[in-house]
Amino acid sequence: MQDTLNISNKVLTRKNLIYLIKKYKTPLWVYNADIIIKQIKKLKKFDIIRFAQKSCSNIHILKIMKDNNIKIDAVSLGEIKRALIAGFKPHNNDIVFTSDILEENVLKEVVQKNIPVNAGSIEMLHQLGKISPRHPVWIRINPKFGGGHHIKTNTGGDQSKHGIWNSMHAISIIEKYNLNLIGLHIHIGSGVNTKNLYQVCKSMKNHAIQLNKKIQFISAGGGLNIPYKPTDKEININEYFQKWNNVKKKLISTLNCPIKLEIEPGRFLVGQSGILIAQVYSVKKTQKNIFVLINAGFNDLMRPVLYGSYHEITVLHKNIKDIQKIPLIRGIIAGPLCESGDIFTVQDTGIILPRNIPSVEPGDYIIIHNTGAYGSSMSSNYNSRPFIPEILYEKKVFKLIRRRQTIKEMLSLELSL
Repeated sequence: MQDTLNISNKVLTRKNLIYLIKKYKTPLWVYNADIIIKQIKKLKKFDIIRFAQKSCSNIHILKIMKDNNIKIDAVSLGEIKRALIAGFKPHNNDIVFTSDILEENVLKEVVQKNIPVNAGSIEMLHQLGKISPRHPVWIRINPKFGGGHHIKTNTGGDQSKHGIWNSMHAISIIEKYNLNLIGLHIHIGSGVNTKNLYQVCKSMKNHAIQLNKKIQFISAGGGLNIPYKPTDKEININEYFQKWNNVKKKLISTLNCPIKLEIEPGRFLVGQSGILIAQVYSVKKTQKNIFVLINAGFNDLMRPVLYGSYHEITVLHKNIKDIQKIPLIRGIIAGPLCESGDIFTVQDTGIILPRNIPSVEPGDYIIIHNTGAYGSSMSSNYNSRPFIPEILYEKKVFKLIRRRQTIKEMLSLELSL
């Protein structure tokens, strides 16, 4: 199937994209706030939506979440600080800190601000209990099974570092230090199939009944998939909610206490909102392949090289052309890094997989779609390449929400010693 720019999109029109390219240069990220809000509304039946900010941690994206009554999950001190700057408040469950270790600077912050801790290890409970009795805690349960679109995104089972294996042991530590158990959390992976997600419902019910503690919250975790490929189907949110709501009702009855149902999505809220725009600099032919070299690499978008992830790719020709008359090529989209693995068109095994795209030449543009989640937030300075700008379309205007990093800024941490 031919990859071409869908100019019917009211935001990603040719005119708008060319405007952004001229103003901010390439490569650059572009997000659409309308899509984020649309995704939020799909989850409105859940009592609490808690955004997994690691998927897209720009402060301006976090402010969209705050404005739409979304709470926040933080997995580092930096993410706590981002949440606070975006307007989320400590002391009222706006922020939950989730991790498997508690570093000293994080421990000090969560205690000082009374931020609930979702504990993924017994040691975290010991640390908290010794200095902060009655601190609000969750137990992150490892349900002894996992899932995910790739082995590296599996967060449950014997091969996963995440979560507490023996939840009854966790209860004994919580009671020892008089910690305040407020919730139970299970998350088995990112990009999980529906069958495994429903298995989590049953596991949560069984664990909660076995622990037999009055709690305020249960969390369904995240892992909700989005359609990366044209053939992918969206998850049935209403059906998913009903299964979890049945678990909530059962636990309210059995444990005899009010319970709120949380969901903790990342990619589901922001994945489809973002694109990465890059420019073609070279088209190289070998005996069997055509490599289309662009000025964005896996230092910008890590997912294809890390997970073999699929992203739709479209072409924006620099000059207006009759797309129907442009011949197709089997192109391999590759970046500028000094790495043979700097390829965006790969199978989940990591093997190169050419795509059908309209013929391109230097000066044309490549658009990589559905990069709003784990795109910019996973980028790096590898090959000493500066971070690229982020643009947000919100309230009918485009605005810069992170400017392009300069080489001087990148080097400043080394030169200021």
